[in-house]
Amino acid sequence: MDKLLEKLNEKQREAVKITDGPLLVVAGAGSGKTLVLTSRIAYLIIVKEISPINICAVTFTNKAAREMKERINKILVDHGYAHSLSALSVGTFHSLCLGILRLHAVKIGYTSSFIIFDERDQLKLIKIITEKYKIDEKRFPPELLLAMISKLKNKLAQPENPDDILNDPFMKVVHQVYGTYQKMLKEQNAVDFDDMIMQTVLLLENHSPVKEFYQNLFHYLLIDEYQDTNFAQYSLVRLLSAKHQNICVVGDMDQAIYGWRQADVRNILNFEKTFANTKIVTLEENYRSTGNILSVANALISKNKARLEKNLFTNRGEGEKVFMAITASETHEAFFITQIIKEAVKEKKYTFSDFAVLYRTNAQSRAIEEALVYHRMPYVVVGGFKFYERKEVKDVLSYLRFIINPQDRVNFSRIAATPPRGIGKVSLQKFFENNITSKQIQEFLFLIESLRQKMPAYNLSSFIKEVVKVTGLEKYYLEDKLEGANRWENVSELVSAAVHYDSLPITEALSSLLDSITLASNEDEEYNQDAVRLMTIHSAKGLEFTEVFIPGMEDNIFPHSRSKQSSEELEEERRLCYVAITRAKKKVWLLYAESRVLYGKRQNNLPSRFLADIPTHLVTYVETNNQLSSDFYDLKNSVIDVDLE
Repeated sequence: MDKLLEKLNEKQREAVKITDGPLLVVAGAGSGKTLVLTSRIAYLIIVKEISPINICAVTFTNKAAREMKERINKILVDHGYAHSLSALSVGTFHSLCLGILRLHAVKIGYTSSFIIFDERDQLKLIKIITEKYKIDEKRFPPELLLAMISKLKNKLAQPENPDDILNDPFMKVVHQVYGTYQKMLKEQNAVDFDDMIMQTVLLLENHSPVKEFYQNLFHYLLIDEYQDTNFAQYSLVRLLSAKHQNICVVGDMDQAIYGWRQADVRNILNFEKTFANTKIVTLEENYRSTGNILSVANALISKNKARLEKNLFTNRGEGEKVFMAITASETHEAFFITQIIKEAVKEKKYTFSDFAVLYRTNAQSRAIEEALVYHRMPYVVVGGFKFYERKEVKDVLSYLRFIINPQDRVNFSRIAATPPRGIGKVSLQKFFENNITSKQIQEFLFLIESLRQKMPAYNLSSFIKEVVKVTGLEKYYLEDKLEGANRWENVSELVSAAVHYDSLPITEALSSLLDSITLASNEDEEYNQDAVRLMTIHSAKGLEFTEVFIPGMEDNIFPHSRSKQSSEELEEERRLCYVAITRAKKKVWLLYAESRVLYGKRQNNLPSRFLADIPTHLVTYVETNNQLSSDFYDLKNSVIDVDLE
């Protein structure tokens, strides 16, 4: 046991060894929360002799879940544990719920082969509904209706009769669309991402034997990033942990930045009230950043009222003060950033991948990208267009989804017109509403049925090749002189992904591939090349870099103009700034431009109010060879001159 805990500090050991009853681990940025979670699971298995099948650990991304399972396995192997961990449940909320729904789908009116609609499929279904009810899409954009439905599902709100319960005309339309949307999803044996959790909660609430089975199965429940849970996830956690009460949640109120996704910070703030006899362990030792960076972060976040008290510290030394610079414009700001990076790389102090530029809004990246291109410096925009969202990949996946689920109207609409085969909107509408089939639709359905019948003779990768060839997609892409070669490369890469499932029976292989693609759709892409990272601060959560630039430290940008009327939103903006600062290991640059072109208009903004939260003795002010504005800070520290080319 001593060897198992030897790498942990005193507070981390305490969090690992409290195994019974509710436990809240308040884990500051860079405090080793993943080490605590993995060590805690290993401790339960090795020391407490809990079977892996009775442990469930939940996090928010597939990548985090994979890494957690790998680290648990390594700890166990290092300590001589030789049994299989295949029964250990480590995954995301969605993967956990998907597994439960696959087993019990019939109890809620689905078959076990239900499919999962992604956002594009959802929007197509919403548009079908708005056309059916003749809803004005200018007043009620499908994207807005879908966002409102998602919000209702995250609150576990069901479609109701709006005439009976609502006086708000907008919400009447939302509920009307919501009710029809749910009905059409079920008709097509489909669920969306929000349904995975909502339907699981409803299943557990309405079917006591199923609820009791999972309550008896999971003796120990561990939840990562608990500050990011919404009401539906909170409800799921309460249901699963109700019998044994051995629930450990790990989170940091100061890193709660997803309120716009319906994450509810009250879940972590009120954890003690929700779960009686809660024990609290606070992890404050930071293993990432230098002392001055942490002092700045602590000073900033202390201005928030809604938080669980903690104060980060480190044994890594004080390090350099945080750098603060004023520039004339967004162009000057961008060239200043690139010049700092260029000089550091030239002197071989750092590589390009040591640097990250974290901005509040995507629109800020334009000037920075232009400056990097001008200096011929490599960069990647993290969170850009994903592989499985590319048109040609979506086309092939739509064929596969319709082949295994003939009730899937949304994907049928997509593939019927790709490649073009003379099936238009009118023909599709007649087919959907009155089952009237044109010659073209009959021929197409016969083609799909022939592929469906041939499936058992193939493994998955060869079946995809057959689908692409027989449906005409191969010819369609290769004849595209402009983008055909790139499109075909992506289709070929999809076949490569399918090879990993070739050992499974074809139906199981195809279902597994589609499930994994849907669950992976929101994962971060990994970049191995030596390049500067550009990303929004939201995308940077959980990452770390040697040196971090935060441009746009101006009121109306950061904090965002939308947050100024709400104290709760302003506190979330401050938490977002805290997250950005604590991504840095050695250096932080805070940049303010006196004027900026954004969204097509030049505007003059005051310095961010967050800059005033930072004690001046923790800052080195940097002169960038343009006139300092009078409303900025007095230069109380030594000034560093940086000449721009």
